[in-house]
Parts: sequence; structure tokens; C-alpha cells
Amino acid sequence: MKSCNQNIRPLLSRTKYADSCLAVLVFLTLVFLCLASPVSADDIRSRAAVVMDAATGRVLFAKNPDLRLMPASTTKLMTALIVVDRADIHDVVTVSHRAAAAPPTKIGLKKNDTVTIETLLNAALIRSANDAAVALAEAVAGSEEEFVALMNRRVRDLGLYDTRFINANGLPGSGQHITAYDLAEIMREAIQHPLLKDILGTRVAELSTEEGKTTFIRNTNRLLWSDEEFLAGKTGYTREARHCFVGAGERETDTIIVALLGTPSRDLLWEETEHLMAFGEKVIRELEEPVVYIVKSDYDAASMKKAAVSKKSRAKKLKKRKQRPAF
Repeated sequence: MKSCNQNIRPLLSRTKYADSCLAVLVFLTLVFLCLASPVSADDIRSRAAVVMDAATGRVLFAKNPDLRLMPASTTKLMTALIVVDRADIHDVVTVSHRAAAAPPTKIGLKKNDTVTIETLLNAALIRSANDAAVALAEAVAGSEEEFVALMNRRVRDLGLYDTRFINANGLPGSGQHITAYDLAEIMREAIQHPLLKDILGTRVAELSTEEGKTTFIRNTNRLLWSDEEFLAGKTGYTREARHCFVGAGERETDTIIVALLGTPSRDLLWEETEHLMAFGEKVIRELEEPVVYIVKSDYDAASMKKAAVSKKSRAKKLKKRKQRPAF
């Protein structure tokens, strides 16, 4: 029995040592998470950002959340919401000359091509195809102008008063704007629709017209390849808007939405999204406090730009009046 005790004692000692090491490791991990500095406005180079709890709408982080900026192709999220509410995805529509002539990016639809609503939704959300977005608008409302009226009515119904659309695809133009907060709310609404959530999370797809012309498309959202917990996302880019993104990811039992507007580069877009997703998770776990940053200089710059545009528009109208012939 003595010999047996001698064998057991070292085993117990090693077990206690392993338990102690594990406890220390857990403690140090918690200390690191708790002492890690919160994300600051300077850490985020995007002009505006919002991190939101998808279940409650609670804002976990924000930088300039109500700064009005250009939406670029994130506009197509609202286009898709109107379509799934008002159209049968199995309906076949004929592509107009106007839709086929939409500027790139597009999937190369030709006038009189016939294609299903579902195929057009995939093209608009996965490849961000402008021709598909216009074709959807015309199929649902008869014209893009009428469709845009539906889009703006819908944002008001959602209680979003800092967003206004002028087209179905997000191409730049006067009078179009969105905020990071509104964009996060639109994504929150979009992922409630199983079809949209599925399309927004699709990496690659093969699309076909009814005539048999096929196109292979790849999602513009790079995070779908690097983060297995990433559910859905929509990118956008124009020179004026810079890079934009809104996405949703699962973190344990929670879904977190990150919206970014005016990011300087595409690589930074992914980096900041992942950084903010991690911070949002810490807030949900109560390891960090929610923070909201307002950068006054960004708002001042936006006001000055708006004033300059208004002045230019007034000068243009005045010039037209002066050029009118007298009778």
C-alpha cells in the first residue's frame, strides 16, 4: 500500500500543477481582455462606422453614426428588400435597353434577354451587378424612378430619416446619402429574409438566362473565405463614396452587424470589419463598454461640401436662365 501511495502522490502533484497552470492561463486571458484598450475613433480610418447587436438593435460601437455619406452599392440591399416584398422570385422578366446599358460593374445582360427575378437578385447581391439592379427595379415598379420612390418610402417605414436613394444600384448622384447607423439597420432587416441571407452569404454561383447563356460570379465579400462565422455582407465602391461595407457575423449565440462608410482602401475595409466585430463581441460579453465617437471635423467637412454643391447647382441654374432666349 505504501508503494501504491508513492505512485499516486506524484500523479496528484502533476494534476494539481496542470490545474494551476490552466487557472493562471484563464486568469491572464481575462485580464488581457478586460485591460485591452477600447477601439477609438483614431483606430478606425473609415469616415463612419457602427457595430450593432442584430437581436436588439443596440449600438455597441459608433463613429459618426449619423454622418450622411454616399452609399455606393450597399444601396442594393434596399433594392433587394423591395423586390422580395413585391415580386415572385420565379417570375421571368425581359431585360430592357436601359438596364442592359447600365455602367459597370455588371454581368453583361443584353436587351431582350429573359431571366428570373431570383437570378437577378443573385447577380445584384453577389456580383454587385448594376444592370441586374436596374432590371429588378423595372420588373417590380415599371420604371426605376417609381422603384426609387418605393425604396425611399420603405426607409421611412423603418424609421430611417437620414437615408435617401436616387437609383436602384448606388451609382453616384446628387441628393443620395445614407448613414452607418441606417445601413446597419437595413442589414438587420435584410437578414430576417432567409433568401436574402442565403444569397448574401454565397461565395460563388453560376447564373443562367432563359436562353441558356451562363455566367460564373464570385462574391465581392472577401470575409466569406476568411471567417467561417461570417453570415452575410454587401460591398460598395465609387470614387466619391470610397469603400463601403455592411456585414453580419455570428459570435457564439449572437449575431453582430458591422457597417462601414468611406474606408480608404479595400484591405482596410476587411481589417476594420474584423476589428470591430471582435470589439462588439467584447461589449456583448460585458468585457468592454459601448462607445460612440463624434468627429466634429468630419461633420464640418460634410457641411462645407454640401454648401459648395448647392452653390454650384444654383450657379448652373442661373446660367441656364441667362441663356434662355427672350420672346
